Amino acid sequence: MEQQLVKVRLETRKWGKAVTIIEGLDAKSVDLSNLAGKLKSSCACGGTAKNDTIMLQGDHREKVKKLLVQHGFPESSIEVH
Repeated sequence: MEQQLVKVRLETRKWGKAVTIIEGLDAKSVDLSNLAGKLKSSCACGGTAKNDTIMLQGDHREKVKKLLVQHGFPESSIEVH
């Protein structure tokens, strides 16, 4: 995988619901829906993949970083906010 900066951040949606947002993934080199499915099952949460971002329900920032490293993303290219 070429060098791509992956940003993992937390957003608060209406009614104070936390959403983990993973952006910066290259849709051409990564199957986003497949990766989203793996992340959702590993984090035991709902989510979606659209517009080159993956959204997971809840705060899973640290877990997502570990899972992305396991999937071959270099740890140095993953930013957690």
